[in-house]
Amino acid sequence: MKEILFLTMQDSAPGFALTGVRQQTLTPAQAWSTIEQACADPEVGVIAADARLLEKLDQIRLRELTNRWAGVLVTLPPPAGKRTPPSDELQRLVQRALGYHVRLQQ
Repeated sequence: MKEILFLTMQDSAPGFALTGVRQQTLTPAQAWSTIEQACADPEVGVIAADARLLEKLDQIRLRELTNRWAGVLVTLPPPAGKRTPPSDELQRLVQRALGYHVRLQQ
């Protein structure tokens, strides 16, 4: 069975540590290399990453990497009081799930 890897920032670490899941605390500068390593790990089937870690990454490269990978990258919203993920992140998830682009309107 594949593992779920949680990638969080320091302010989210205590909650995940209490559950006993596989979790890594990162800075945004470490996000790309950690995601690349996780995608290469045959034991990882889902990467759940804090949205703040993904904000500065090249979204085209990230999409190409996750499209080649058999697993799923899920974006976690930041803790209460922090910024919310951009609306195009939701669209990326819908597109990945359905297999084609859907226009979301508010």
